[in-house]
Amino acid sequence: MRILIAEDDRKVSGFLRKGLKEEHYAVDVCHDGEEALSLVEINEYDIIILDVMMPRKNGFAVCRALREWGKLTPILMLTAKDQLEDKIKGLQEGADDYLTKPFAFEELLARIKALLRRTQDYKTAKLKVGELELDPTTRRVSRLTKTLTLTGKEYALLEYLMRNKGRVITQTMIIEHVWDMNFDGVSNVVNVYINHLREKIDKGFTTKYIHTLRGSGYKIDENPDS
Repeated sequence: MRILIAEDDRKVSGFLRKGLKEEHYAVDVCHDGEEALSLVEINEYDIIILDVMMPRKNGFAVCRALREWGKLTPILMLTAKDQLEDKIKGLQEGADDYLTKPFAFEELLARIKALLRRTQDYKTAKLKVGELELDPTTRRVSRLTKTLTLTGKEYALLEYLMRNKGRVITQTMIIEHVWDMNFDGVSNVVNVYINHLREKIDKGFTTKYIHTLRGSGYKIDENPDS
């Protein structure tokens, strides 16, 4: 999952970026409203964390512009203000949730997960593909009775594939959602991580879940012909 943090306080944005990356999210950071709009124009985000008081264009204006563009990305607004009027204004401009500073990182994380479940219509907290199960709450991954041990990036890649079960996902889409904009890795990194997942998920099983569509990308599905 890829998150944009638009926050002019560099100490706060740095803290949030570090915490979210430790939770295996890909994170981009900007410090003013105009830059936030520019980044959303060229990148696809799963969540936008938007501070209200930013230079050049405030959070309310950014939120309003994104909704006018037809962007439906979940927006969590942050502010140091706690007046009811500000919360109402943020929601009226199209924000999905509102968090007043100071806040606990655990609360921010819980709100992000709740927004993902609600806005993307996840019908269950657990993701399943055949015998494979991933629990985003505990980050436990298992196939049948076998618990699988994944690195942070392997987990992030698998979660992205499973949230798009049956859909062909290109290398570019994977890079954009699993790695952040500062990524400058080698061109075959996606294939390397796909192979790592195959070793841990499909090896020793007759039914293979991770499929490569030559020239198109990858998909995860219990039925390769679906």
